[in-house]
Amino acid sequence: MLIEEGLYKEILSVIPVLCVDLLVEVDGRFLLVKRSNEPLKGEWWVPGGRVLKGETLLDACGRKTMEELGVEVAVSGPVGVYEDFFDRNPLGVPGDIHMVSVVFKAVPKSMNIKLDGQSSEWGLFGAPPRRLLENMRTIS
Repeated sequence: MLIEEGLYKEILSVIPVLCVDLLVEVDGRFLLVKRSNEPLKGEWWVPGGRVLKGETLLDACGRKTMEELGVEVAVSGPVGVYEDFFDRNPLGVPGDIHMVSVVFKAVPKSMNIKLDGQSSEWGLFGAPPRRLLENMRTIS
């Protein structure tokens, strides 16, 4: 169920948003997407996004990779918790948006990548984005 935009802006202004992010590994490299939307528009980032009410974290991982990459993944983890604050967002909400994301490792079941409108391109990189690593607490 989608939240009406006005209500969602109000929610974003007062509480953190729960997300999942995926460290998708391919032959020791990480699959990153170049974001088309705020926050982090124009930057290389990991696939992921908001968890929906009634959705498990693992189901959210599967849904987000299908939506953003068009492929299924084998998920393991979680490996960490990433927390960040963004002053830019696609809805123009004033102030910082607080995001809390559970980070999982994943391996794609195919490389037939088909991006959605969230990203303009994809690539394989030697490391995850620095901002993610600097703001992630690993789970032992």
